[in-house]
Amino acid sequence: MKFGSFSIDDADGVVLGHAVKLADGSLPKGHRIDAADIDRLRSEGIEHVIAARIEPGDVGEDDAAGRLARAVTPDHLRFSEASTGRVNVYSTVDGLFVATRSAVDRLNRIDPGITLACLNDHVPVRNGDMVATFKIIPLAVSGAKLDAACEVLRATSAFEVKPFAGRSVSLIATELPSLKPAVMDKTARVLSRRLIASGSHLVREARVAHRVEPVAEALRDASGSPDKAPKLIILFGASAVIDDEDVIPEAIRQAGGEVVQVGMPVDPGNLLVLGRIGDIPVIGAPGCARSPKENGFDWVLDRILAGEEPSALDISGMGVGGLLMEIQARPSLREQEAQLVPADNVVAIVLAAGKASRMGEGGPHKLLAEFDGVPLVRRSVRTAIGSRASSVIVVTGHRKNDIEAVLSGLNAMIVHNPDYASGMASSLATGFSVEQARDADGALVILADMPGVSSSDLDKLILAFRRSHGHSIIRAVSHGKRGNPVIIPKSLYDEVLRLEGDVGARHILETSGVPVADIEIGDAAHLDVDTPEAVIAAGGVLKG
Repeated sequence: MKFGSFSIDDADGVVLGHAVKLADGSLPKGHRIDAADIDRLRSEGIEHVIAARIEPGDVGEDDAAGRLARAVTPDHLRFSEASTGRVNVYSTVDGLFVATRSAVDRLNRIDPGITLACLNDHVPVRNGDMVATFKIIPLAVSGAKLDAACEVLRATSAFEVKPFAGRSVSLIATELPSLKPAVMDKTARVLSRRLIASGSHLVREARVAHRVEPVAEALRDASGSPDKAPKLIILFGASAVIDDEDVIPEAIRQAGGEVVQVGMPVDPGNLLVLGRIGDIPVIGAPGCARSPKENGFDWVLDRILAGEEPSALDISGMGVGGLLMEIQARPSLREQEAQLVPADNVVAIVLAAGKASRMGEGGPHKLLAEFDGVPLVRRSVRTAIGSRASSVIVVTGHRKNDIEAVLSGLNAMIVHNPDYASGMASSLATGFSVEQARDADGALVILADMPGVSSSDLDKLILAFRRSHGHSIIRAVSHGKRGNPVIIPKSLYDEVLRLEGDVGARHILETSGVPVADIEIGDAAHLDVDTPEAVIAAGGVLKG
C-alpha cells in the first residue's frame, strides 16, 4: 500500500485517508475515488487528496478485520460487522473471560497495523459484555501478514469465554464463642449472592465447632449427600488459617481429601485454602470473603464455577495484579455499536418488605391502607403491571401473608425476603436475584408506599431508559429534586447485590460514573406514606 498526497490527475482508484468536504456534501474516509469524484473535486478547485493506493496482495481494512474475527472459534462469542477496520467481540453468556497472553502478544507483534485488544485474563463477564476488539489501523495491510495473524488465532485460543455452570453448594461454618451468630448469618447471605451469576445455589449449611473432627464429619456429610448439580463445598473458619496443619486443611485430609494449596498471593485473600474430596472442590474461604467486596476468594470461586480446576501453580501465579483495590473490573461499552443496542426488557421490582416501623408499634400497616377502596400495595403493583415493564416482581417481608393475600390474582411474581429485618439492601438483592431481573436490560425499582405514581409516570422512565440504550440511570424527580422510582441499568447489578444493611442504591447511583437522566413526574416522585398522618393526608383510609 502506498499512502500519501495524490494529484487529482493520478487519483483514480485511491482510497481516501481523510474525509473531503464538498459544497454539496462530502467524501468520507475510506471512500474509493472514481472518475465522477475526480470531476467533483476538480470543479471545486481541489488538486490533491490524502489517500492510499491499494497494491496487489494488500487487504482492505474491513475485509482484514473480518478475516481475523472468522479465525476465532465462535463458541459463546458474538462478532460485530466490520466497520472502519474494527470488529468488536461480545460474550453471549455469563462466564469467565480467559486470555492467552502469549498468543495475543504474537499476533500484535506481526505488524503494528494489525491489533487485538482484550480484557484481562480470568475476568467475569455477563452476556452482552464486550470482551475484545480487532482493529486494523491503516486502510489496508499486507495479505501475507494478515494470513500469519489468522494462523496464530487458529493455532491457539487467544481468548474465550467459559460459561459458568451451576453447582450445589454446601456451606460449613465453624463456631467459636467470639464469633457472633449475626456474622455467620451475613456470611451465608453474601455467599448466596456471589453464586447468583453462575446459577449455583446454597443447598445446605452446617455450623460446627472449630475443631478438626467436627469439620471432617461435616465434610463427609456434605460430600456424600445427594445433589442435582455438581457439588462445591465452602468452609468458613471462625479463626484464620495460619498453617498447613491448621483445622481446615487437616479436616480436609481426615475427610479423605487432599489439600492443593494453603495461602495465595492475593490481598485481600491471602489466607485461602483449596482442596478436593474426590472430584468435589473444597474452598477454605479467607475471612475477607465475608464481605461482598472483591478478594482472592472470588478469583478461585469464579474459576471453579467456569469448570476449571485451579492448581497450586495457578494460585501461586496470581501475585501480579493480586493487590486488589476498589476497581470496576467489568468492561465499559463506549463504542458506537453498543450505543445502538436496544434496551426493551425492563423489569419492575416493587419493594413491599419493610417493617413500617413509623406506623407505630402494633399499628396498621401502611401498605394495607386503602386508596379509592384498593389496598396501597395492590394499587402499586397494578400500576407497575399497567406500565411498559416486561414483568413485575414483588418483594415481600414483614406481614408476608397479609401482603400476599391482597395481591391475589395479579400477574406478578412474588418473592419473599426472609432477611427483611436487616434493611432495604436485602430486599433489593432478593428482587435483583430473580431470573427475570438478571435477564433484563434494567430494573425499575418502585417503592410500594408511593400512591401518587402512575403507570404513565413509569412509562416516561422506561422510554427514557430505552432512548439511552440501557446505558443510563433513570431517576424520577419532582421540580428538579431527586426522588423515586429509579431504573438501574444491568451494568450496576453486581454493585446492588453487594449492598448491606438498611441502605438503598443511592450511593451507587451517585458514585458509579454511569450517566443519570432526571425525568420530571411532579409531586408523585416525593409522595410516600410512612406515618398514619401521611396516609390520611394523601387520601388513604387506615386498614389492617
